[in-house]
Order: sequence, then C-alpha cells, then structure tokens
Amino acid sequence: MSEFDIWGYHPNAGYQQGIDIVGYKVEATDGSIGKISKHSEDVGASYLVVDTGVWIFGKHVLLPAGTIRLIDAAAETVYVDRTKDQIKDAPEFDEMKHTGNPSYLEQFGRYYGQPHM
Repeated sequence: MSEFDIWGYHPNAGYQQGIDIVGYKVEATDGSIGKISKHSEDVGASYLVVDTGVWIFGKHVLLPAGTIRLIDAAAETVYVDRTKDQIKDAPEFDEMKHTGNPSYLEQFGRYYGQPHM
C-alpha cells in the first residue's frame, strides 16, 4: 500500500464527502476501540482521530482513511482493518504538534503503511 492510498478513503468503504462521522464508534478487527473525535477530508491526507477512552488510558490515536474497511452510517460505526494492539501501539496523536507542521503525518504514514495482514 502506498502512502497515497493510506491517506484516501477506499471507494467501497461507504464514505460520502461532507458526512459528519464525529461520534461514530470505531471497531478494530478484534473489537471496539473508541469513538471518533475528529476527522479530516483533506485530499491526500484524510484521517480519523479516535478517542480510545479508558481502553488505553484516554489516548487519542490517528487512523489514516485508508485503514477504514466500512462506514455503517445506520449503526454509526466505522470498521478498520487493524487490530486493537496495532492501534494501541501506534504513535499518539498530538493536536499541538499537528497544527502548522505538514510533515507531522509522515510518522503515521510510516507506521500504518507497513504490511498488516
């Protein structure tokens, strides 16, 4: 998977431009990981920020849009193609570092761009 692919929504994932998915539940391949607290529709840099709540002590994690398998609008749930451990071990999202630093997303691209299956 190239970095471009990881930052774009898959055509069959069910994402529609302009839909507000903040608050949707997020399901990893092996269970629930939290709720979406932010999402970006930027072309070539689309992502979700997931508040994991108490699961991993309130950590916020960033998931590139390319990790999304399916968005179920009726159930307000987003299914991603990573395990809970893969998400738990990801770099923590820091809003302050992200703001004004275009290279900030590169660490996530490297992490999530690795083979995962």
